[in-house]
Amino acid sequence: MTEFWEGSFRNNVEMWGFEPARSTLLTNTFFMEHNVRNILIPGIGYGRNAQIFRDNGMTVTGIEISRTAIDLAHKHFGNDLIIHHGSVVEMPFDNILYDGIYCYALIHLLDKDERAKFIRDCFNQLADNGYMFFATITKKAQLYGQGTCVDKDRFQLIGGLNMFFYDRETIQEEFGKAGLFEIMDVIDIYPFYLIKCQKNEMGNGRNGRSQP
Repeated sequence: MTEFWEGSFRNNVEMWGFEPARSTLLTNTFFMEHNVRNILIPGIGYGRNAQIFRDNGMTVTGIEISRTAIDLAHKHFGNDLIIHHGSVVEMPFDNILYDGIYCYALIHLLDKDERAKFIRDCFNQLADNGYMFFATITKKAQLYGQGTCVDKDRFQLIGGLNMFFYDRETIQEEFGKAGLFEIMDVIDIYPFYLIKCQKNEMGNGRNGRSQP
């Protein structure tokens, strides 16, 4: 995965431009309304989905597997943007508890065990009453079923990238014990779900659900 993203950022540079995704705009509005001040963005890339939070007074820390992407983020948004270099499967990179965690178009690139660990690691880095939002591709996307099937609802696409496609049932299975409180349909690059979770003051998921 490191080689794939290094090559992508080297060859395509700012491949998605600088406008934040629709899911990012929705998350930013929610975070502002709920006074989220300190956020973690796993898979921050070159920062296009991070700057809007900073513009609205939030402190942002990122995690990014590509050194090239980190260099681009610092070039465009300043060296004061803290980004841990490494894979999200190696979390945690610090011992900070965050008010909010936002992950865009990343979790569907992981396999089942990696997704479970990633959700658990994010949940563990939430402060009491903190929120974690995940934007991920759905089975409604035209990419679903293309390429080589490597696991249930997971396909290897052109270029060697493996992608898992969510439906509402698998979201309940994977996030149901992590304070899941809403699943929103959003059109981004493809049909996406914006998955919303909250950790309550007892250290459990919203509505008293136990942690994953």
